[in-house]
Amino acid sequence: MFQFVKQAVATSSAVRCSLLTTTGGRTASQRAVHTKRIRVPPPVKPRNDAHLKITPFGWVLLAIPATTFGLGCWQVQRKQWKEELIRNLETRMRLEARPIPDDLTELDDMEYQKVTVRGHFLHDQELHLGPRALIQDGDSKTAGGLFSQKETSIGYLVITPFKLEGRDDTILINRGWVPKRYLDPATRPEGQPRGTIALEGVVRLPENRPQFTPNQRGAIFMYRDVPRMAEIRRTSPYFLDATAAATVPHGPVGGQTRVTLRNEHLSYIMTWFSLSGFTAWLWVRQVVRGKSF
Repeated sequence: MFQFVKQAVATSSAVRCSLLTTTGGRTASQRAVHTKRIRVPPPVKPRNDAHLKITPFGWVLLAIPATTFGLGCWQVQRKQWKEELIRNLETRMRLEARPIPDDLTELDDMEYQKVTVRGHFLHDQELHLGPRALIQDGDSKTAGGLFSQKETSIGYLVITPFKLEGRDDTILINRGWVPKRYLDPATRPEGQPRGTIALEGVVRLPENRPQFTPNQRGAIFMYRDVPRMAEIRRTSPYFLDATAAATVPHGPVGGQTRVTLRNEHLSYIMTWFSLSGFTAWLWVRQVVRGKSF
């Protein structure tokens, strides 16, 4: 009997030990795995932006948004300047024509302003500027010029020296546009006015030579090179565009003054500021936050 009780106590102790090792349904190895899964990583030391070190690449990247922002501001100023110039141009074109000044140097500050002149043309010294497209003006169509619906719109401008009456000065006047087949003055004798005439013209300044334009040869010019024209024909370096009212029957079509100016500064403003904003974002991402793509 005593032996049976001793064996039962031993069995009960073994069962209790087994339960202790499997408490909660987990073995010791499982509890170790669970402990490993919830291990907290060590805290990350915050970045000290006060001591941010910028690499040479970072400085180069920073220069891009700064430069493009400056260019955007410059284009804003250019846009304001161009709009003011256009307003001044429109105001000048609406002014009444005034007699050409005695001092021709005053014309340097009168571009697009109308003046009246009196004198006679030197048709034997005619020059040509082109090729040019015809500037269609309602007045020029009804003035009896060469232009008609059947004519091509590509031709040349007729530049003729004009001797001013009562003075020693001779200037250059753009009489107007002719089709290429009428480039030779002999093909339009009725359109060559003789004697003293009065006309109205718009003051024009020389053009800058366009890029890739070949050197001038002969009596045909590709751009308004007033100093060179004056040198060839021995005139004063001043140039007028005859108005449409100066057109004569069978002669060049007057009124060939372009009064519009290109104003594309708004698109430049959007381009530069967009580029500045994008590159600034790149700089913050790459240098400040240390992120890569």
